[in-house]
Amino acid sequence: MRNGYLPLVTLACLLCMNSAINGRALATAPASAETAASADSPASNGSPDAAQAAPAVPRPNEIIDRVFKREQQSIESTVNSAPIVETYIQEEKSDALMGTVPRKDLYFLGQADFRGKQMKVHSMMEKTRTGSILWSFEPAGFLQMAFLDYGQFDKDHYKLIPRGREFLGDVRCYIFNVEPAAKARGPRFRGRIWVEDQDFTIVRMNGSYAPEMKFSVRHFEDEFYLHFDSWRTNVRPGVWLPSDIYVQELREVPPTGSPRFKGRTHLWGYGLTSLNRQEELGRLLVETQGQVKDEAEQHDRSPLEQQRGWRSLSEKNVMEVLQRAGLVAPEGNVEKVLNTIVNNLMVTNNFDSEIEVHCRVLMTSDFEMFSMQNTIVLSRGLIDVVPNEETLAALLAFELADAMVPKSAQDQYGFSDILRLTPTEALKKLSFVDKPEEAKRNSERALELLKKSPYGSKLSNVGLFLSQLQSQRPALKELISARLGNQVYFTSQLLQMSPPLAPGSLQQLGALPMGSRIKINSWNDSVTLMETHQMAPLSPREKIPFEVTPINLHLTRYVEEPAATQNSIVPRTAVPVAPAAGTD
Repeated sequence: MRNGYLPLVTLACLLCMNSAINGRALATAPASAETAASADSPASNGSPDAAQAAPAVPRPNEIIDRVFKREQQSIESTVNSAPIVETYIQEEKSDALMGTVPRKDLYFLGQADFRGKQMKVHSMMEKTRTGSILWSFEPAGFLQMAFLDYGQFDKDHYKLIPRGREFLGDVRCYIFNVEPAAKARGPRFRGRIWVEDQDFTIVRMNGSYAPEMKFSVRHFEDEFYLHFDSWRTNVRPGVWLPSDIYVQELREVPPTGSPRFKGRTHLWGYGLTSLNRQEELGRLLVETQGQVKDEAEQHDRSPLEQQRGWRSLSEKNVMEVLQRAGLVAPEGNVEKVLNTIVNNLMVTNNFDSEIEVHCRVLMTSDFEMFSMQNTIVLSRGLIDVVPNEETLAALLAFELADAMVPKSAQDQYGFSDILRLTPTEALKKLSFVDKPEEAKRNSERALELLKKSPYGSKLSNVGLFLSQLQSQRPALKELISARLGNQVYFTSQLLQMSPPLAPGSLQQLGALPMGSRIKINSWNDSVTLMETHQMAPLSPREKIPFEVTPINLHLTRYVEEPAATQNSIVPRTAVPVAPAAGTD
């Protein structure tokens, strides 16, 4: 069975075959009574058992049987799901000062399809570059790391060896080493799994498949299996879904010519189908008795009011379709922080009090931003890496300037039929990119707004971020290449304000690593700010701006949240925002 892979073509086979670096997620095998050590002994680095009420502990063989059964149930429960799958890869090269740095990158975005014997990823992008002439990555290979040996994780193929217990965040887990069964054939998973102790669901998988490489007669290519660390989160009562996967191959380049790289896969949007269905039913159930009367004193609208109303309708339609497609997060606390910064800019620049500008978060990791009428959209990846509030304010100021200029091309979205798009069509058919002359105008206007704002005295920090991004731009083309909106504009005046980049200085931090600020709820797509302590680097090799880093999630069990209340409009007064993590 060919679960998933990142194809790779060896030099010796270049004239006769394609090849694939295989990042597949495969199997595990049964544990016998003889090999099953006591699962009750806590791991030496685990939290005290008193931190969590202990249920009655079944015998090791009973636990193992339930783990195999539970994994099959987990697979069956996802068959009808179609989450968004995003994989970002950074190929690495050696650097004397920094250890390793990105040399180039790759980006995949698509919708998962779990139907059938093999997983698929339907691309949401117009074009997807998968590698080079020597090797290529397969997006579905990363998705397969979400499960262990899809459909073949059972006693016939695997054995589980208990290795104690450990807390992953607030969740107590049993730990098992996983080995292929003696008679199992083909590539099989070899590594370690963590199993939560209530329903016996696998919540973490760490390892790879052996043998590392095999030749596929069916696909006439070499398949190479990657080391991965795959995590699941508890999104509903008793439901743990794949959410984050980290892959890494940083060993010396083998003779096959395969790359050294790091990568991270995010999955979200599992609940999109049910949420959309609930919205539709909610609309159908709205009934009223008698005639509804408009109590407003003024019933007629001027042509300008009608024009603004049409544009407001266009804005609403676009945000709705992007949210239904899993590309824009529902409004929450992150948006409130962004709205406050925009509010600070508007108040100190004496904007008309009737103008209301709101912010939304694009779910993707790439760096992009755009405005749709009076809505400013910043990508999650861009928010993740900004080191301070003034840099975030500069990005918002650029799009605030853009939002103040109406765009007739956006008015077409007032017609509902234009936006009847599937998730895989949204990125391909929508575009909010500014023309070069518009970007230049917005940049000049944004600088004026910033100079009058509370952030005017800290613009050198903004220039440092832009300088850091510009220095790594050749290696991060896919990360910087906006697919829906605008790239970060390199303002020459801000660049000139920044001090020279000093990679060896531990006091200078131009940008944060990826994933530094925002975490995703993979069920309902909500985003929240992470509560982390920003650690000071001890070496230049720990600065890692814009880089992919390993995952170590703080797992928690699902708790039903109270019904969300409607966000109130932020009053038009300047409000100071607490410094972001990593700000001096």
